[in-house]
Amino acid sequence: MEPRELRRAVGAGRAAAAELGLQVDEVSVIHNSDRVALRLVPCDVLARVAPLGHLADSAFEVEVGRRLAEAGAPVAEPDPRVEPRVHVRDDFAVSFWTYYEPAGPPIAPADYAEVLRRHHAALRRLDLDAPRFTDRVARALSEVNDRERSPELAESDREFLGLALSGLSAAISDGGPGGQLLHGEPHPGNLLRTRRGPLFVDLATCCRGPVEFDLAHTPEEVGERYPGADPSLTRLCRALNWAMFSAWRWRRADQMPDRDRWRAEGLDRLRAALERCGPG
Repeated sequence: MEPRELRRAVGAGRAAAAELGLQVDEVSVIHNSDRVALRLVPCDVLARVAPLGHLADSAFEVEVGRRLAEAGAPVAEPDPRVEPRVHVRDDFAVSFWTYYEPAGPPIAPADYAEVLRRHHAALRRLDLDAPRFTDRVARALSEVNDRERSPELAESDREFLGLALSGLSAAISDGGPGGQLLHGEPHPGNLLRTRRGPLFVDLATCCRGPVEFDLAHTPEEVGERYPGADPSLTRLCRALNWAMFSAWRWRRADQMPDRDRWRAEGLDRLRAALERCGPG
């Protein structure tokens, strides 16, 4: 978020917490993107604050987090002191989560693969209506195809990105109708080191597809240790991830820091990932 919007989001998080009886003397920004994560002290709560346009996503995340916590999944839990729902304040959607102090050594690839396997096992036990990964691809493709929403994208790169998104999406088989329920973006930034062990956060990206779609967000050493993973399918999914990443960077409204560098690097990474996939 831009500084002015960030100040408003911090104010909304503080006010929503105070209304629920949580004491807030200080607020620190843990993460700032299209949504922000705030640590509130001394109540020691993590507040996730999003523009009201993300209300449905925020509500979905709370429901996923609540149900996964009940299923014993390795996830960060909604804060037990407040009702697990989204609170609307000053045009922002605010949810409250348990804050986990960083602890422990870096997560080894074998441990990363094991916690993701456990997470997938818990997800399979949920009866949850979630979009397929192809829905996310379709949104990225719509950004690429709309010249008003991505006006700075060169026509040759627009064609390249469009073909990559549509071709890779079609090539990735999920092995059955609907596929496995997934985290959606279990990259290292969404896996916390805590005293309870590794815990996944940012659950709003939950979707259906092959487990390789999740593995494509992790270091390669993790995929090599995940039982039953298909290496060739994982490579296709990695290329698809770079195609979607590149599509988001070319949006007029994208606010990622150092965006210009990532625009060029995203396309380079996509070309490299496609070469690793082999002919066709």
